Amino acid sequence: MTMPPSKAGTKGVPRAARERQVLDAATEEFGRRGYEATTVAAIAARVGVTKPLLHHYFGSKQDLYLACLNPVGDRLLHAVRTAMTGPASDARPTALRVLHALFTALDGQREAWFVLYDTTLPPDSDAARRAAHYRRAIDDLVATGTADLLRTTGSGDPLDADALAYAWRGLCTALVRWWVSHPDQSPEAMTQRCARLFTAGRTLLAGASE
Repeated sequence: MTMPPSKAGTKGVPRAARERQVLDAATEEFGRRGYEATTVAAIAARVGVTKPLLHHYFGSKQDLYLACLNPVGDRLLHAVRTAMTGPASDARPTALRVLHALFTALDGQREAWFVLYDTTLPPDSDAARRAAHYRRAIDDLVATGTADLLRTTGSGDPLDADALAYAWRGLCTALVRWWVSHPDQSPEAMTQRCARLFTAGRTLLAGASE
């Protein structure tokens, strides 16, 4: 006779709450260490559950990674899409609106960016394919934005647009990495910092062209 899944957790914690704890801990571990170096045993130890119980809740390590990745990917994709296609809530340029949306989506779980952009995922695995799906969707939105930006400067070169989109992804990764090391910085503070950096960059480029 098959018994229905238990709603009970461990040590008096409801199962739903315990699963949330596991996902939070796993997202941080995958984001900090990468898929390859993260172990189910380490995640279980952080939460205070046994490794068999964690497998019972989520299945394999790859299943657990996917359980972390999907909400992260959905959240970041929605943030970028809304910032680029939704009505502007302020006078900031699109690039700053996108950054603010990303910082806001990652606030409280900053390492989640590196769950999506994990270079240690097993090739040809379900995990790698799912992460690539989200990255392509975000890249497509960014490619549209960078191409539109370049057209305002008179450049229609598709390679220029591709290079700028590639540079944008690297910039976002670098900014999030810096942000992780500065936990006191809010999403709004990060956005204002980026605005100052962009202004400084334009000043430097203008001086170099004279």
